[in-house]
Amino acid sequence: MSQPAVEVRDLVMRYGSITAVDGLSLDVGAGTVTSILGPNGAGKTTTIETCEGFRRPQSGSVRVLGLTPDDADLRPRVGVMLQSGGAWMGVRAHELLRYMASLYAHPLDVDVLIERLGLGSCGRTSFRRLSGGQQQRLGLAMAIVGRPELVFLDEPTAGLDPQARRATWDLVADLRNDGVTTVLTTHFMDEAETLSDQVHIVDAGRMIASGTPEELVHSGAENTVRFVARPGLDTSALMQRLSAKVDEAQPGHYVVVGNVDPSLLAALTEWCAEHEVLAESILVQRQTLEDRFLELTGRALR
Repeated sequence: MSQPAVEVRDLVMRYGSITAVDGLSLDVGAGTVTSILGPNGAGKTTTIETCEGFRRPQSGSVRVLGLTPDDADLRPRVGVMLQSGGAWMGVRAHELLRYMASLYAHPLDVDVLIERLGLGSCGRTSFRRLSGGQQQRLGLAMAIVGRPELVFLDEPTAGLDPQARRATWDLVADLRNDGVTTVLTTHFMDEAETLSDQVHIVDAGRMIASGTPEELVHSGAENTVRFVARPGLDTSALMQRLSAKVDEAQPGHYVVVGNVDPSLLAALTEWCAEHEVLAESILVQRQTLEDRFLELTGRALR
């Protein structure tokens, strides 16, 4: 097997008495899109900043492309998009991007990148006067203009409108097709589910779940069927027929939880026909990555 692009082993990071990262270990496969998810304060940004070389591990180890994050040989090979900052506030947008491109031997075509990310209208505007969305898009352009082997994107679509968000998704997909490894943090679960090959869920500085989006979704609560019919159905008999849990959540509203597949739906409709029950509506609900995330981390505000 090829060496992971990022290896984190037993990482511990503290701020005074607060342990932000508590013995965290994870791998990022080369050429993949890997999302690191977690509630606010879970330790995601601290972990990413340590991988980027902005912080030194207090305990444990981090290797990026086989090197320590502070190795000077690593800098031309890695692109970084921070949550905020990382730009000279008074410099015009296009000047800033062209300067960044000049630091690399084989940068991307700046004009093409400007066009693709919709930055054409803000070329003479200083970074501080750009809108939040424009700053985000410029930050993304700066992270990838040097053709990195690995790029860290910390909440790249925060504050973007739907069009810019989709353009960013397409760009991340193109990076993967070109063999670039992407490490992504995001609070948008649909974004992680759509883009990611691998997802790591972190809470209180610890890894609590890891896998592909499909594996994580299927490892949680099973899918459900909700149907509306007359109140008072014999749910015990229906449970026996379906080999699934059936509850009457409120009069006339039923929830079936189990392995939802075509045979279960067929058995449900057959049972209803045999007992002269007219189902007014039947709705299949698939669990999402967000559902699984909330199962693991809770619904309380952080």
